[in-house]
Amino acid sequence: MVRQLVPISALLLGSGLLLFAGGVHGLILPVRGSIEGFSASSLGLLGTGWAIGYVAGCLIAPRLVGAVGHIRTFGVMCVLAAVSILIQALIVETWAWIPVRGISGFCFAGAAMIVESWLNERAQPNTRGTIFGIYTMVNLGAVTAGQMAISLGDASAFTFFAIGAVVYCLALIPTALSTSASPAPLTSVRLDLRALWRNSPVAVAAVFLVGISNASFGTLAAVYADRVGLGLTAIALFASIPVLAGALAQVPIGFASDRVDRRKVLVGTALVALAADIAFVVLVPESRLLNLILVGVFGAAIFAMYPIIVAHANDHAPAGTSIQVSGGLLMVFGIGSIIGPLIAGVLMTEFGPQGLFLTTVVAHVVMILFTIWRIRVKAPVPDAKKTAFQVSVPARAATPETAVLAAGQDKVEPAGAMGTDPGHENGNVDVSEGLEAEETSVPDGKAQSD
Repeated sequence: MVRQLVPISALLLGSGLLLFAGGVHGLILPVRGSIEGFSASSLGLLGTGWAIGYVAGCLIAPRLVGAVGHIRTFGVMCVLAAVSILIQALIVETWAWIPVRGISGFCFAGAAMIVESWLNERAQPNTRGTIFGIYTMVNLGAVTAGQMAISLGDASAFTFFAIGAVVYCLALIPTALSTSASPAPLTSVRLDLRALWRNSPVAVAAVFLVGISNASFGTLAAVYADRVGLGLTAIALFASIPVLAGALAQVPIGFASDRVDRRKVLVGTALVALAADIAFVVLVPESRLLNLILVGVFGAAIFAMYPIIVAHANDHAPAGTSIQVSGGLLMVFGIGSIIGPLIAGVLMTEFGPQGLFLTTVVAHVVMILFTIWRIRVKAPVPDAKKTAFQVSVPARAATPETAVLAAGQDKVEPAGAMGTDPGHENGNVDVSEGLEAEETSVPDGKAQSD
């Protein structure tokens, strides 16, 4: 284990520092915004801005790296993220916070892609799974630590903005001093909704709705907790517990989805989330304990949905296209993430704190009904033809490079494996490639749409 960690320790340290600062940054904004009296709709726009920047980062970062290299691009991303949080500390106005939050989302996506590309380059086939697991644990631990750090001081002061900026800058040091050779260019994706839909209608619809639900909660959970009267420590726990619960829930849910129709597992998971949604809407609990119990159940469900969806889509995809499929679904998730916080913010302004969970109620009801309909009209994939379920980082922290690392594939496919498009050179992939001819080119009907 130690021999595996030493070569990637600098990358893990840089990623951990980046995620710690991101945890501080992501929570201090809604908490401070609530203190300043910002409306819920304005705070929801912070999530929309971040999601727009994040999607743009996933699309543009590969070009930047191709132009100036990994180390320089990573340094720029960390510095810009530090500048963004300092600007938000200096100008406490929604008109400044929203576009600057988009910049931080852009930087976070680019920096994460670079770290994951480096890890993918250093991983050997027999160590890739271990490296991805350690990377996931480091990220979850760092985000949680950053969020919980908010409970240790005064959220109305400059302190946590400064801490976030300092740690963002520290994150660039390990990679800047690394002697490792730069890896191959980053993975690029191009979204083709029609190809993804033909591959799996359930996956496209569900991942869009999960984007709406999860981004709404990720952006406005702290605002909800503040407005039902929870203290600062409880607010930090309210934001952190769901992510950890979702990570733990992926193990039993993944086990079940490998043995049962994944669509049924998705429906069951969505029903658990819906029960928690309804409890929040009906009860609007003020008790700290009840809020934390309910949000733990809620998080266990919503943060386990994304890997089920990705695994289901890959069950139907032609062989060798898992990276394209995962990258395309991530972009669809990003579109939902742009819309969700905006809707939830408006509903919280109109109906109070429970407006957040009214948004997730609608998303989960639509997901359940659509998936049940698809179950009735299409037979499930046989167990023997299923791909292996993979534990995943939360989708809002995933990038196209995450799919490469998790899939255990090299970015450059063997000749002819995915067609002859020149976009395959230098690690560029197109999410539509290999999906166009799925009905005729894949043996045994494996790629039949769900």
